[in-house]
Amino acid sequence: MLALVGCAAATDTRPDASLEVISSASYRHDGPSTLTLYTMINNRSGAGAHTSLMINGSQRVIFDPAGTVRLSEVPERGDVLYGITPAVADFYERAHARETFHVVIQEVQVPPAVAEQALQLAMSNGPVASAQCAVSTAAILRQLPGFRSVGSTWFPRRLMEDFAQVPGVQTRKLFENDDDDKAVAIAQFRRQANPQ
Repeated sequence: MLALVGCAAATDTRPDASLEVISSASYRHDGPSTLTLYTMINNRSGAGAHTSLMINGSQRVIFDPAGTVRLSEVPERGDVLYGITPAVADFYERAHARETFHVVIQEVQVPPAVAEQALQLAMSNGPVASAQCAVSTAAILRQLPGFRSVGSTWFPRRLMEDFAQVPGVQTRKLFENDDDDKAVAIAQFRRQANPQ
């Protein structure tokens, strides 16, 4: 089913999806080429808890390093989630926003070649060790043209602050009062995806 924990969690032990499964799940969003940085912020302490990166290039994926947000309908390979349709993207954001955390969502349009470079870097990165979500995401961003403001950091909040300096970044925040139990979010998503 699905588990949700920050990047300090134990490594996901599910086997990688096959290339055939990934290919059949591929989704190309018709919007512009973008990079979207997600930062999960603790509502009590203000500390960053997790970082991930949605890439809209020749296909739309989420690089979710050391994350454990998983839906059985969304194939994963090497910490990259494939088939990120609008419904899945919405679920991903909302699954992280709850009474204890909110999500800062920073999106920037990039040239198609930059989105494709980010996509290739994410897909070739491989699985990320526990607690390395920010440093692995920063390492990808630092290789891209236009992301000089991004430093190497282990801290999701610091990466969020650096990303905010990239020209053209649009920021929004998602607050929800859902129970901290993710089984509630899973059940709601499944009801919406499979009405009876």
